[in-house]
Amino acid sequence: MDVTEVLLPGVGVRYEFTTAEGNRIGIIVSRRGDVELVSYAADPDVGQPVFRLTTEEADTVAEILGAPRITERFADLSKEIPGLRAEDLPVAVGSPFVGRRLGDTRARTRTGASIVAIVRGDDVIASPGPDEVLHSGDNLVVIGTQEGIAGVNAILKG
Repeated sequence: MDVTEVLLPGVGVRYEFTTAEGNRIGIIVSRRGDVELVSYAADPDVGQPVFRLTTEEADTVAEILGAPRITERFADLSKEIPGLRAEDLPVAVGSPFVGRRLGDTRARTRTGASIVAIVRGDDVIASPGPDEVLHSGDNLVVIGTQEGIAGVNAILKG
């Protein structure tokens, strides 16, 4: 899919693409991080606002739309790149990291593997930051070598 990126001086950036059904869509991301979704009718220069999202709302929509595909995409990627794997690792009740920040694990630094998502019940936290607090019952989506993933598992177990 071709996405056109247009710099809007003083405003932000507009991304445009055409859907498979022929609809022209624009996503305007302001310098503040707010997002506006627009649809173009017959006149390609006049966009009709569909809705506007705050930065937090836009992040939530991105997580909802992207999260179910994370594991699927990494599974595909692992088929294409020898030695790369993706696994879900549980944060058990007795883990020394329950109630602590993800960054406290230093998993990436210590193992080379990356924690790309946290699955918490029905919620998915895609690309979690180091300040995300881990809970017992969380499942971490980890990508890396077999040794790296095993290392993250060992860290979580203490």
